[in-house]
Amino acid sequence: MSIAWSFKEILVALLLPPGNGLFLICVAGLFRRRRWAFGLAALGTALLTLQSLPPVAGLLMASLESWAGPVLQDADGAQAIVVLSGGLDREAPEYGGDTAGERTLLRLRYGAVLAHRFGLPGLVSGGRPDNATRTEAAVMADILEREFAVRVRWQESQSRTTAENATMSAKILRDAGVHRIVLVTQAFHIPRAVRLFRAAGLEVKPAPTQFKSADRSPFTPLDLLPRISALHNSYYALHEWLGIAWLALTVE
Repeated sequence: MSIAWSFKEILVALLLPPGNGLFLICVAGLFRRRRWAFGLAALGTALLTLQSLPPVAGLLMASLESWAGPVLQDADGAQAIVVLSGGLDREAPEYGGDTAGERTLLRLRYGAVLAHRFGLPGLVSGGRPDNATRTEAAVMADILEREFAVRVRWQESQSRTTAENATMSAKILRDAGVHRIVLVTQAFHIPRAVRLFRAAGLEVKPAPTQFKSADRSPFTPLDLLPRISALHNSYYALHEWLGIAWLALTVE
């Protein structure tokens, strides 16, 4: 792991929940004798609390998922289906080793549905995380072929980020004469992923799955109680907004 990569991960951890609120509280503790320390601690506490509330997390998710478009109805001339990795569960004893994490498995399931529906060849994209025994692409291909009866034609197994997913997958597909794809990932991830794949030179038909803001249950006072699931959703939504902001600065 490079120093630059480690620095990036530390910076991201401080900008996203729960690190952002905890960082402010820790700074306030270190400078507790200063007049502004109490205000900073209050700000950190409020930030953590807000990010843990279901209505706030829902709004953050909806702000991204509204860009994802509707559920995919037709392939519209696509030549391949691309499924992006979303993490591994490492050394899962019940599977005898590394297997797909929750986000990856949801993407694989929807990718399999679309592959059977449209009869398109598939590409899976994902490199080998630190301490993993196999690449995410290899794990994904095994699951698609053994559990969903979907043959994977291409594996992109070097990437570590969505940007690398896009550039490395695009090269493989262009070499195979593919220029239009169906892109499968979570709805909140679609806006950034589609932009990166289009920047890599591909025509993209978004195939969003797992719309987290789709729950339209009536508001109740219980929604004002902090929940770890809401903090989790806030993390992913803010991670995507941070990535989109970075793209706005770096991609023409």
